[in-house]
Amino acid sequence: MDFNVKRLAADAGTFLSRAVQFTEEKLGQAEKTELDAHLENLLAKAECTRHWTDKIMKQTEILLQPNPNVRIEEFLYEKLEKKAPTRMNNNEQLGEYMIDSGNEFGPGTAYGNALIKCGETQKQIGIAEREFIQSSAINFLTPFRNFLEGDFKTVSKERKLLQNKRLDLDAAKTRLKKARAAEARAAAEQEVRIAQSEFDRQGEITRLLLEGIGSTHAHHLRCLNDFVEAQTTYYAQCYQYMVDLQKQLGSFPTTLTYNNNQNSSSSAQSTSDPSIPVSSSLPTPANSIVTSGFSELRASSGTRKARVLYDYDAADSSELSLLADEVITVYSVPGMDTDWLMGERGTQKGRVPITYLELLN
Repeated sequence: MDFNVKRLAADAGTFLSRAVQFTEEKLGQAEKTELDAHLENLLAKAECTRHWTDKIMKQTEILLQPNPNVRIEEFLYEKLEKKAPTRMNNNEQLGEYMIDSGNEFGPGTAYGNALIKCGETQKQIGIAEREFIQSSAINFLTPFRNFLEGDFKTVSKERKLLQNKRLDLDAAKTRLKKARAAEARAAAEQEVRIAQSEFDRQGEITRLLLEGIGSTHAHHLRCLNDFVEAQTTYYAQCYQYMVDLQKQLGSFPTTLTYNNNQNSSSSAQSTSDPSIPVSSSLPTPANSIVTSGFSELRASSGTRKARVLYDYDAADSSELSLLADEVITVYSVPGMDTDWLMGERGTQKGRVPITYLELLN
């Protein structure tokens, strides 16, 4: 092993000189070379970028994976360069439980069928969530992490080197002030020139790196747009899944009257949702007349008045939003699904589900 004693002694002397200079500066006993205002501004901007990038990245990780134990596990697998085991997320697990319970109660029953449909929707939301997390991790978290662990570490390294070069320069200036003999002053002046040259060179390198922070902001802006787009897609998918599920469940009040006891049905309806009239779910002769009325309306080309049983929010521009107890005009259109009619309210019109209507005589 080649052990260079002179190099070790020189390094130790440099380290000691820097320590003395730093201590005297803190005590106010030595002068300090100040960086130019532009470089100071770049350094402050870089530190601000590091601070908020780190906070945003960590909070996004919490948003995507609230369970800290799972986050630690995923971190360890990433460091070990191994693939983390695939596990169901909360929505998928809930969907599994709902489907299993629905099959246990019986898919032919109203409750069992509803549980299965809800479970399938929860699993769809779980898949959408998985895709959202994967997209956000690749397009948002990874670039932020690469900046902190790559670009900013390089900036920090060069910044620390600049600080050392500044200490060397100020230490050389201090020795020059203390030099008395001509030979000593000449050597000290030469040392100051060399230190100044190295300090200026390192300052230029650091400045170029710091000015690159502006391009980092532009890159992070594109990543932010990708993250927002992923969120928009995810929430739009979830909304559509729930709207579709709501439509499927909307036909259940009529079905419940044939599968459940009349008294228990009316009691549950009156306590769970007062806005839904109990009469709409009771197997009365009037309901039979109304059901046949829809068939007659579809078979004819005429119009009928209908009372809205409860509120309905249109899923898109082809549908008409409804308010409970209002009266609208309905009619059938050739080729339309049997569960829907065209509804008109003044100048507004659109598709409406028949399960939300009661035809008037």
